[in-house]
Amino acid sequence: MRTFLLEWYPWIKAFHIIFVITWMAGLFYLPRLYVYHTRAKAGSERDKEFQGMEQKLLRIIMNPSMIMVWILGPALFFTPGLAPTDAGWVWVKGAAVIGLTGFHHALGAWRKDFVAGKNTKSEIFFRKANEVPAVLLVIIVIMVVVKPF
Repeated sequence: MRTFLLEWYPWIKAFHIIFVITWMAGLFYLPRLYVYHTRAKAGSERDKEFQGMEQKLLRIIMNPSMIMVWILGPALFFTPGLAPTDAGWVWVKGAAVIGLTGFHHALGAWRKDFVAGKNTKSEIFFRKANEVPAVLLVIIVIMVVVKPF
């Protein structure tokens, strides 16, 4: 396994970056769709249109991207000599990725509320929620690039 990870490291890293980018795009865009969705009356044509866009974004782009991040990220972690387990930055980065995953699942739960016509969250709530992935992204990039501790 160690030999495989070392030989395929550039490919694993490349695809990890690709899937991180597509996942982040969805994490930024879905809350923005929710901002606009709050303005649509439940059951209206506009409501159904948003539901379709949100479902496709979540199921076709975000879910597969998140799964691939969670497959390829640990593969990188276990590549010999790459991520020292005693370095604090590795664990902070991991915690931020877990935070992104929790946010992803919250987005899925909020979509179900829209589908059921039971959304209670405001446009302002979703505007603020839209900042969560940006903050976590900054933390992750700083941890990986700067490795401050």
